[in-house]
Amino acid sequence: MTEDLNTRVSNAAQGITPQTKPDERRRFLGSLRERVLVRMTNAEVQDPKLTNLFLRHFKDYIGYNILINGNLHDKFVDQVETSCGKYEISFTIVNNETAKTGPNDSAILVVAANAINKMRIDISQVYPPEMPQELLTSGKTKKAGFWQRLFHGDN
Repeated sequence: MTEDLNTRVSNAAQGITPQTKPDERRRFLGSLRERVLVRMTNAEVQDPKLTNLFLRHFKDYIGYNILINGNLHDKFVDQVETSCGKYEISFTIVNNETAKTGPNDSAILVVAANAINKMRIDISQVYPPEMPQELLTSGKTKKAGFWQRLFHGDN
């Protein structure tokens, strides 16, 4: 207990403030998970379907900040930066120790200034793929409603 107190006093004297949730901040490019609206991993950035999905929903990101992994050198990053300018969305390129290059590490994050606590943040969960129209309409027959069956029989 006194060691902890001595450490805190020493850190305060040196101007060092302890960081909250350092492991979480390393995973989310310096931000916290509770602030993330949408997340794309380094592997997902390589998938054209997911990058198009992210760009298609850019209007949803107005009022948020976009964090970009500084180790990405991709055409998609240029498109994100251009779209940020178009929609006046602020973005930050993160070039510190949190910008990792593993396939499951964060590449692009859309974050809020305060906690929003979204349960699903992965791009494929936030914007699930749409069903093709032919699958939605095929095999469906319109069932007669209650009043129709009552007055017109069960034909």
